[in-house]
Amino acid sequence: MVLNIDRRGVVLGGGLGLGALVLPAGRALAAGMLGATGFTHNVASGEPGPDSMLLWTRYVPVAGDDTVRLEVEVALDPAFTRVVSGGVVRTGAYRDWTAKITVDGLKPGTVYWYRFVAPDGSKSPIGRTKSLPVGPVARFGLAVFSCSNLPQGFFNAYAHAAARTDLDLWLHTGDYIYEYGVASTREADWAPGRKEQLLPATEILAIADYRLRYASYRADPDLQRLHQMAPMVALWDDHESANDSWEGGAQNHQPATEGDWTVRRAAAMQAYREWMPVSEEPWKAYPIGTLATLYRTESRLLARTKPADIGASFMAADPDAALRAFRDGVWRDPAATMLGTTQESWLAHSMKAQAGAWQLIGMGTIIGRTMMPEGAVDWLRPETSEKKAAGYRNNIRAARAGLPMWMDRWDGYPAARSRLLKSAQAADADLVMLSGDSHNAWAYALSEDGRPAGVEFAGQSVTSNGLENDFAADPRIVAQGFVAANPELKWADTSQRGYMMIDITPQRVTGEWRFMQTIKARNTELAGSHRLHVERGRRVLAG
Repeated sequence: MVLNIDRRGVVLGGGLGLGALVLPAGRALAAGMLGATGFTHNVASGEPGPDSMLLWTRYVPVAGDDTVRLEVEVALDPAFTRVVSGGVVRTGAYRDWTAKITVDGLKPGTVYWYRFVAPDGSKSPIGRTKSLPVGPVARFGLAVFSCSNLPQGFFNAYAHAAARTDLDLWLHTGDYIYEYGVASTREADWAPGRKEQLLPATEILAIADYRLRYASYRADPDLQRLHQMAPMVALWDDHESANDSWEGGAQNHQPATEGDWTVRRAAAMQAYREWMPVSEEPWKAYPIGTLATLYRTESRLLARTKPADIGASFMAADPDAALRAFRDGVWRDPAATMLGTTQESWLAHSMKAQAGAWQLIGMGTIIGRTMMPEGAVDWLRPETSEKKAAGYRNNIRAARAGLPMWMDRWDGYPAARSRLLKSAQAADADLVMLSGDSHNAWAYALSEDGRPAGVEFAGQSVTSNGLENDFAADPRIVAQGFVAANPELKWADTSQRGYMMIDITPQRVTGEWRFMQTIKARNTELAGSHRLHVERGRRVLAG
């Protein structure tokens, strides 16, 4: 089922209860929301294994029912003449009527079709999924997505990927939703008709808000189709909770006016786990036969320490001296962590145990070292505010001291970054980092202690604005400037939206950045692409 929420309103049903009435969008939509029943948001699959799969749907029964019991059928054909697995699952208002079930007894590397059956005999849309292979694998394909800000554009990247037949799996590295309200996006950046589809219209804070935001995103037909066609491995980044979040807070959370962070964090985590085809495991490894292992990581809400505050250095009487002290002190603190020691240890041991296979780590933020180019201020648009221009000047000043431009990613945690890369080197791993968050496209050859440590394919956003929003200069000049200023960075595109295609074979991993022609209208035409690869054992990028 595809919901046209701009015409009919988003469907939440009894999951919100009376809470819907106090939301900014609630009063106008309450009657339509609370009256809707049935399978409201299509189906999805995730957490693939060689013999199991997690299946998801959402079903709202008739008013008055507290819970509902759904049957699941898994077949080898879309007509369901060869049903081979299934089960039953119960859901209710307590989890916003979302349902998840893991089915077993599947065969490796096999395409399956699945559906849910309600007590009244009605059936969900039919989903397609594929189990992971075992043994030798000649080729495996996955698409990587990140940063989908709904008001800023249409999900054409999802639509393009969903229509392909050469992909086995989706990887979403975070910012699947954004917590902001429509006022946080400049009117000039809205895509026609998209603003009205974002619910609630204000920033999300409570459990009802987060549920409604997921419901509005998951009503998008292109996102529904993506989930319907293949399994997804998904991890959250910051915007599933609040911008620049960490274990104890977030840049976009003000306790004085928005309440206790732990309450908001718990609401964000609960809604994510309700609405996404994910398990309750905080991190996980997915073996792709003997070819590769894909890792889902958690680097935001469970153990990440507060980012080091570089801002005070720019306000000091001698900023350059303050930056050097910051660089040699708090910035290098070995106690600072993105993953936490438990996950760090798990990842190090896992890479060592999987020696001989490609090690693909899905990560919310980029690990490649990036400093602001000296000439970046000259690229700014004439209308750039003084506040933003000052931020660029500060980043350039920090670069002169050997400091990166973003403290919120791995660059801000250099000791933790070093530990991760050293663990890859100790495991003799063919490491491939797959990351998002920055909204632009980047390719890095990672190094540690002067030795190659792996490569990174960092993907552009599905819709969120990138550096092109700030710069008037030719994007080719901007990209060349970043590459020249950063030894690890081998290629960049700072102006286009889309997704990454990762093609894995025993001898080579190829990353292809696919750029959409537009995001301001529904259009699946490509504007172009760029491809790089890494050979087994080389740990450097080639064209």
